[in-house]
Amino acid sequence: MYIQIQYSYLHTFHFPPPTTASIMSLRCFFTNPHVASKVSRNGIAMLGKAALFPAAASSIAPQQLQPTIISINHQIRYKSMTKTKQRQRAKMIDREKRVAQGLPAKPKPPKYLPKDSPVINAMTRHERDDESKRFDFAAAEGMKTKMTTQSESEENMRFQFDGLVMSDRVRRVFDLTNGSQREVVTSQKRRGMELFQLREGDTGSSAVQVVALTTRIQQLQTHMAKHHKDNSTKRGLDAVYVRRRKVLDYMERKDFESYRKVVKSLGLVR
Repeated sequence: MYIQIQYSYLHTFHFPPPTTASIMSLRCFFTNPHVASKVSRNGIAMLGKAALFPAAASSIAPQQLQPTIISINHQIRYKSMTKTKQRQRAKMIDREKRVAQGLPAKPKPPKYLPKDSPVINAMTRHERDDESKRFDFAAAEGMKTKMTTQSESEENMRFQFDGLVMSDRVRRVFDLTNGSQREVVTSQKRRGMELFQLREGDTGSSAVQVVALTTRIQQLQTHMAKHHKDNSTKRGLDAVYVRRRKVLDYMERKDFESYRKVVKSLGLVR
């Protein structure tokens, strides 16, 4: 006579006929709290008690046994799963639900348009090129007008002494041609920023920032042409390049007309 234990989540186990000594040893084994707590992790202790000790089996209903084993198996199966694997499994379950509902496995983007959808009010390539040329011509004419007005209204004086009444000898002393290289660069930077200002005193708009960064880049490039091994300046120059690129990317997203005007005026290449 053999004792047979069969459960849906476990294999079938066959035990030989129990003797009195084996029953007593198993009773001591399962009643030990330290051993029973360790063995009960895989459900063997509960099955053994139910098979060998009918009194204990009568007190444990089958409905109470099934959730315990399911939860134990679930813990053993997913105990070693990392957070990445858990996210991947959640995505897989979501995709299976979508497929079961007759939907595509992956959802479409918010503003997705199929490739075969007709495009309404689209411009041809020649029309876009003509519009671009007209815009570039208008921007160039506007920039020439600003530069002409600026050259007529301002004088190249040191310390921004433009418009002051002074004698010719004093004027020659304060002429920008007698200034240092730093004063010349500062004057060029100020005059370039005034061409792209949105209002008087504007120093923070995107176009003005690009002009200021371009002036700084030109100054550093002149320095690097003479000092090839200045690695610190080279790192600073690369940082200014990245900074200007970020501002230009922002302008391209938010104000494309100003972006085109600045790129065309300064002769920048992406």
